[in-house]
Amino acid sequence: MRPEATPDAPAPFWIQSEAALRAKLHCGRDGLSAAEAAARLRQYGPNADATAKRPSLLGAILRRLLEPLSLILLAAGVVSAATGDAVGGSIIVIILAVSIGLDTVQEGQAARAAEELRKSVALKAEVRRDGAYVQIGVEAVAPGDVIRVRAGDIIPADALVLEADAFTANEAALTGEPYPVEKRPGTVTGLTAGEASNALFRGAVAQTGEALALVVSTGRATLFGAAASALNETEETSPFQRDLRSYGLLTARLTIALVLLVLTTHVLFGRPVLQSLLFAVALAVGLTPELLPMITTVTLSRGAMRMAKRKVIVKRLASIHDLGAMTVLCTDKTGTLTSAEISLARSLGPTGQADERPARLGAIAACLGGDRGALDTALIAGVADAAKGWILIARHAFDFNRRMGSVLANGPDGRLLIAKGAPESMVAQCASSRSGGQILSMAAKDRTAVLAQVRSLAEEGLRAVAVASRPWSGDKTVVTSADETGMVFEGLCAFADPPKATAAAAIARLAAAGVKLKILSGDDPVVVRRLAGLVGLSAERVLSGADVAGLSDDALAVQVRSVDAYGRLAPDQKSRLIKALQARGDVVGYLGDGINDAPALKIADIGLSVAGATGVAQAAADMILLASDLEVVADGVEEGRRTFANILKYVRMGASSNFGNMLSMAAASLFLPFLPMLPTQILLNNLLYDVSEIGIPFDSVRSEAVARPQVWDMRALIRFAAVMGPLSSAFDLLTFGGLIFLFHASPAAFQTTWFLESMATQILVIFVIRTNGRPWKDLPRPLLAASSLGALIVAMVLPFTSAARLFGFQAPPLAITGGVGLLVVVYLVCAELVKQVAVGPSSKLARA
Repeated sequence: MRPEATPDAPAPFWIQSEAALRAKLHCGRDGLSAAEAAARLRQYGPNADATAKRPSLLGAILRRLLEPLSLILLAAGVVSAATGDAVGGSIIVIILAVSIGLDTVQEGQAARAAEELRKSVALKAEVRRDGAYVQIGVEAVAPGDVIRVRAGDIIPADALVLEADAFTANEAALTGEPYPVEKRPGTVTGLTAGEASNALFRGAVAQTGEALALVVSTGRATLFGAAASALNETEETSPFQRDLRSYGLLTARLTIALVLLVLTTHVLFGRPVLQSLLFAVALAVGLTPELLPMITTVTLSRGAMRMAKRKVIVKRLASIHDLGAMTVLCTDKTGTLTSAEISLARSLGPTGQADERPARLGAIAACLGGDRGALDTALIAGVADAAKGWILIARHAFDFNRRMGSVLANGPDGRLLIAKGAPESMVAQCASSRSGGQILSMAAKDRTAVLAQVRSLAEEGLRAVAVASRPWSGDKTVVTSADETGMVFEGLCAFADPPKATAAAAIARLAAAGVKLKILSGDDPVVVRRLAGLVGLSAERVLSGADVAGLSDDALAVQVRSVDAYGRLAPDQKSRLIKALQARGDVVGYLGDGINDAPALKIADIGLSVAGATGVAQAAADMILLASDLEVVADGVEEGRRTFANILKYVRMGASSNFGNMLSMAAASLFLPFLPMLPTQILLNNLLYDVSEIGIPFDSVRSEAVARPQVWDMRALIRFAAVMGPLSSAFDLLTFGGLIFLFHASPAAFQTTWFLESMATQILVIFVIRTNGRPWKDLPRPLLAASSLGALIVAMVLPFTSAARLFGFQAPPLAITGGVGLLVVVYLVCAELVKQVAVGPSSKLARA
């Protein structure tokens, strides 16, 4: 069910009265009969989550194969094999198969999501059936059941508290609240789950005491179920997949247009149809970026290995690019910005001065008779050996109605009753307060001052517990509520869930890299405001879940631009905020570790979780951080951008030299009485060029390439091709003119010479285009240099060997070879001069 009231959803059950809910569910406090329970299970379904949709292996492969770029590559491979280039065709198909196979294996991670969810909840539940409490399978719990929950149990359903005895629940994974939450019967008005003190939620853990509750919602209708259902939704196409699809469609349009134009023109010019068809097909293969899947997969895989060294495990390869493109990072508070480990922050005397006595007495009480909850654990850790020399005589358990508890202990200060609890309850039981060595009477104004101090601490994000004491006389060894009166107020212990030491610096580093951070928390807005200020975010406004619920989508889209912190959010509200950011064009990441974070992790462009997160959060995430630290995220962003920059190098090169060469070849074929290059020579050209770029995934990247978020911009890519492609074509046409008019070359010599010129310009321009700086100041990594120069040497030597006849080559005269060499040098100089124009001053293309 939805966690807050909206125009199209019912009011949350916790603001409704018990009588109204019982009337709606047609049940009483005695629970259900077995027959009634069976009927309700048929009506509402089992108390379980929907089975995750598991795509078949064939379906997963077909989905990838039907992508535009995959179809182009498959067609190119088949056509190459059919026209005599069986080796080239086989290579294309193998590359495509390996790429699809790796992606399909990655997808297998998502199939375990629902199983992780089922493992996270209770297997058994205690319910009242036919007048008696019995243990049943959790799937058999039905709306209207009365359940009994005890310390250590996992709550099996969303329920309204009927009775409670010292009951607290740990809801950190559901609401983000790091402190134990007290549960008791009564009416509340808060619309968010974090304010529902009278409600139990499926998946939370009972920490202390015992409670009886009326089951209201089960299965997918629970808050936990809402998170589970998000994991079963079809995944949206990621930014990288959208970009790759757009590039594939662009390539397909250009290829089809060029092939049809060349084929039609050749036929109209009376050229042989079969020869024209083979030439057009060769051009199509030449334009196809058949190595792109391999370059992409290898580059992403290498990025995943580098990120693993930086403590990031990548579940979905494409998310590496998406992380580099991220413009907004949304994060939960607990466990990500904070340590999720409550600590003793201050020990204050009655007037607010620093005083270790309250913490020492509180630690004695916690050690001798505490409930071992988070606050007691923090007290014991905060004051070492506090209970040394003290012996427990009697204990009065924490009374959740009076909101206090006490211990009677004997130690160095004699027999002493030590009480601790909620400040508003404790000060009412105190008749005096300690001031140095004096005991002073406590007036109404003093009590008001203490409560004002508690509010001031809350504004700093600190939770306060009051400590009081009373000397014990007589032989009585039993403590009752009547003994917890007339005490001496000792002071306050303030607790914090402090921000991580690295949080502020990491947020500043992300901001410098163009990534804005927003806190989406289930915790109290007051605490969120304080934390936001501590880590360097704007804390002027914090919107609560109730505020978000009252905003339309348009109004929320406006607010999300300027508000950086949100508190008391329900899971679906986090998702709604992420959608509002995505609607603005932002690439949004989400970092969370709880059950309540699963929907947001699923809907974000990049879902990030941590090694210690719930199974639900890890299943929904694209990446898992081995260290819960934003510095790790910042490292991952840098790796993502480096990976994208190397992928973009291949795309740029294909958009310039490949496109330019195929364009000039198509144009020349219309005017020459013979083909400017034979189909087999075109395919060999394309194969050697692809081999030359195998080292791209291992190349270095300039610092400016990782400075800002990077995404594929088709307009910028077209601009790059529109400048660098015609430049390449212009030098090709100069080569044609020189060969025809100056050297009067034969068809075989013409084709061979242009093959050499084409290979030299395509391969050597790699060293120009791969960097935005000067090539001689930013040298490539050895593997790229080796693959490029190795392919170039093969291309230059092949026409002068005995294998030349296999491809129709004829060794050109020395004069022609020298002239072409000079032309290549001039081309490279011009390419270096105009590449800044091709990139453009405001292009979103990575300036690698």
